[in-house]
Amino acid sequence: MKSANASPQKFNSISELHKALGFPKPVHPLVSLINYADIKTPADELPKALLLNFYKVSYKKSLTAKIKYGQSHYDFNEGGLSFVSPNQVIQSAGEDKDYSGYTLLFHPDFIRDYPLGAKIKTFGFFSYSANEALLLSDKEKQTVFSVFDNIKEELTSSMDDFSQDLVVSHIEVLFNYSNRFYKRQFSTRIDVNNDLLTRMEQILNNYFKEGQPLERGLPTVEYLGEQLHVSPRYLSDMLRSFTGRSAQQHIHDTLIDKAKEYLTSTNLSVSQIAYEIGFEHSQSFSKLFKKKTNLTPLQFKQSFH
Repeated sequence: MKSANASPQKFNSISELHKALGFPKPVHPLVSLINYADIKTPADELPKALLLNFYKVSYKKSLTAKIKYGQSHYDFNEGGLSFVSPNQVIQSAGEDKDYSGYTLLFHPDFIRDYPLGAKIKTFGFFSYSANEALLLSDKEKQTVFSVFDNIKEELTSSMDDFSQDLVVSHIEVLFNYSNRFYKRQFSTRIDVNNDLLTRMEQILNNYFKEGQPLERGLPTVEYLGEQLHVSPRYLSDMLRSFTGRSAQQHIHDTLIDKAKEYLTSTNLSVSQIAYEIGFEHSQSFSKLFKKKTNLTPLQFKQSFH
């Protein structure tokens, strides 16, 4: 059996992936909608890791395998909508690939001349890990499937001058619905979000308590995501939905709180305090402090004397 850590097989075109999966050539070389239940290639002959040069949006149901994306595994037994952008590695963590569901593939060139070509960078879920997939309610599934059906109808009908415009429009509608449904997922998973927020605050407190700023500098969103086992973008989007503030803003709030502690309880200089909490340059610290409190560090310190 091949190792799950084997080098990924790169696919530069949708046609290449179709061939590897035993599908006929796509109707359009830059876009395709497939059902993995129709894969003809035996499971043991499929690549264990893929690196695609195009976008992949999948809703998988009845999946008994797990998918590894980045450092995390996601169990799709209950189904989920996931998003992969070009040059992200996808690995299978199991041999059983008995699953079905829509998989939309489209090359960046397909949307390049449309507003979506630039807007797609703003959809944060393309930076999420697979364990942060969008879990849909039955009603939401119907909505998403209706969009997939519209795309399928366009791709299976005779292509004309309007086909690409319509498919691109449907793709953008799919993304807008996904944004809405992720917002719902953030707001309904209160217990999970509370736990994540509590753990994040503890991690930040320990970071300063253990003197890590002296060794590592300022805490970063990437560091928090690594410690919490979530992607940085998902963490920020979840926090913004749950608290109204991004992960970076939470870090800044903690920095200011720690700075206030030093300013009111020690005789350290502003430069020393900046160094203690991870700033390389005291000017950057003073600028952030003034922005957050409308006072310079010295003015804040003097207000307590």
